[in-house]
Amino acid sequence: MKAVVYEGNGKVVLKERPAPVILDDKDAIVQVTLTTICSSDIHIKHGAVPKAVPGTILGHEFVGRVVETGKAVKKVRPGDRVAVNVETFCGECFFCKRGFVNNCTDEHGGWALGCRIDGGQAEYARIPFADNGLTVIPDHVTDEQALFNGDILSTGYWAAKIGEIKPADTVAVIGAGPTGLCTMLCARLYTPGKIIAIDTDEYRLNLAKEKGLADITLVPGRDNIEETVRNMTDGRGADTVFEVAGGQDTFQTAWMIARPNANVVIVAMYEEYQMLPLPDMYGKNLVFKTGGVDGSYCREIMELTACGKLDAGFLITHRCRLGEIMEAYDVFENKRDHVIKYAVKP
Repeated sequence: MKAVVYEGNGKVVLKERPAPVILDDKDAIVQVTLTTICSSDIHIKHGAVPKAVPGTILGHEFVGRVVETGKAVKKVRPGDRVAVNVETFCGECFFCKRGFVNNCTDEHGGWALGCRIDGGQAEYARIPFADNGLTVIPDHVTDEQALFNGDILSTGYWAAKIGEIKPADTVAVIGAGPTGLCTMLCARLYTPGKIIAIDTDEYRLNLAKEKGLADITLVPGRDNIEETVRNMTDGRGADTVFEVAGGQDTFQTAWMIARPNANVVIVAMYEEYQMLPLPDMYGKNLVFKTGGVDGSYCREIMELTACGKLDAGFLITHRCRLGEIMEAYDVFENKRDHVIKYAVKP
C-alpha cells in the first residue's frame, strides 16, 4: 500500500509499505477513506518531536471503515465508519481512569499514531485499543465533517473546557490556524461575550470573522495587542487566553493580555524553550494550563457534530489524492494558496 513515511533528518517520503495486520486482540484494521496533514507532522519532519521514530508512517487525523477487528473488540465491527482518536489509551491505568488519556502509561499510550507507531497517511492503519480509539460516525455525518474529530477538534474542545469560560467572558485566541479556529469554534459553546482572534495572517482572521468564530481580529505589528485588549475590557485584560500559535513571542503576549486571576491555556507545541518571567508577572495570580490534548470527548464531539452544533468541515480548503500528498506537504508547510487544511483521499 502507499504510505507517507518519516525517514528522519527532515525527510518525508511517499513509498510502498506492507498493509498492517492484527497484532493484539484489542486491535482493529481501518481502511482509510480520508486523511489530512497536521502541523505536528511538520514538527516531526523538522526534528521537533524527540519521541518520533524514523521509519514510522505519519498521520494521526483520519477517518475510515473498519475491515477487521481483534477478538476482544466489542464496540466497533467490520463495516463501521469511524473517526480515529489522535491518542492511543488503555482505559485502565491511573491516568486513563481520570480522563488524562494523553498520559496513558501503556507502552503505546498517548500520542503514538503517526509518531511512534504507524499512522493514517496510508491506505490502511492498525488501531490499538480500538474500543477506546474509534468513534462511530453517524450515517448523516460526512467524512469531511468527521475528519477533525479525533485531533484538532478534540484539541479545541479540550482547551475550551479547561479554559473555564463563563458566559459573557472576554476570550482571546492567539493563532487563527486550524487548531486556533477549532478552539474558537468550541469556545462559542460557552457563550462568551466576545472572542478576540490574534494572528499575522489576515486571510485566516477574515475567515474567523466570516464564520462567526471571532468578534474582533487583531494583527501584531498593525495593532498594539496589549493596549487594545485592555481598552476593550475596561483595563483588565482577557478573562481566558488560549495560546495556539507557538510563535517566538506569542507566549509572552498570552500572559501579558490576560487579566489578573485569568486562565492562560497553552495549546501550542513549541519548537523552542519559553521563559516564565515570574518577577514581571508577580501579582497577576495567573493560572497556566498546558498541553497536550486529552482526547476523552470524541463521542461528545461527534454528537455535537451530528446535531449541527459543531462543524469543522469549513477548514478544508484543499483536496488531493494520496499519490499527490508530497506536493500537498509543500503547500501546507509553506502556507501557500491560503491553505488551512487538506482532505487527502487514498
